[in-house]
Amino acid sequence: MRTRGLFIASVLVAAAMAVFAVFTAQRLPARRVLPIHWNAAGVADGFAPALPPLLFPAGTVLLLALLFAAIPRLEPLQDKLDKSAGLLRASWVGMLALLVTVQLAIGGSAWGLSVSAKLIFVAVGALFVVIGNVLPKSRPGFFVGIRTPWTLTSEDNWIATHRLGGKLFILAGLAMMAVGLLPLGEAVTQAVTLAAVPLAALVPVAYSWWLWRSETASRP
Repeated sequence: MRTRGLFIASVLVAAAMAVFAVFTAQRLPARRVLPIHWNAAGVADGFAPALPPLLFPAGTVLLLALLFAAIPRLEPLQDKLDKSAGLLRASWVGMLALLVTVQLAIGGSAWGLSVSAKLIFVAVGALFVVIGNVLPKSRPGFFVGIRTPWTLTSEDNWIATHRLGGKLFILAGLAMMAVGLLPLGEAVTQAVTLAAVPLAALVPVAYSWWLWRSETASRP
């Protein structure tokens, strides 16, 4: 699997984000603080001096680029990796878009842009939908996909688990996009957020175990 093009693009994006961070920080008053954390309702509850929050997304992009580029070189199941290439690339590009959105939500006000923090919910939801669409096409691997002891030892289990996981990721993503786009209260937004992510993350794990358990019990 080739990652050079995406890696170079990621480095360029990180560099552009770093330039944006420096120029944005210069436009702000010396003691201006910016949000560094939002709660599950999308309300900022953590703040820091301007430059570190602005640089954090750029640094994260660079770290993720190094991680994603290293995966194909570390994966022992090379014969299966090409079938999971779409999932790896979709996750990589989706994370880039999400981190650019986070940086705009942090520093957009310095440039007269009214970027609501709820736009992050939309970006996260879109990422979940994209991942959900490509999850069923992946195949067993140690670094990509829903990796449990039961999916890694059975390709049938992997396929069934990822089909369910894909549907749940799409549903969770649509729910996250809804709370970002609709004028919902903080309580509803928080409830949907706290329910959607565990649903997509934990149910497939339990399902993979149940499939393995059912198969084991059916053997003579």
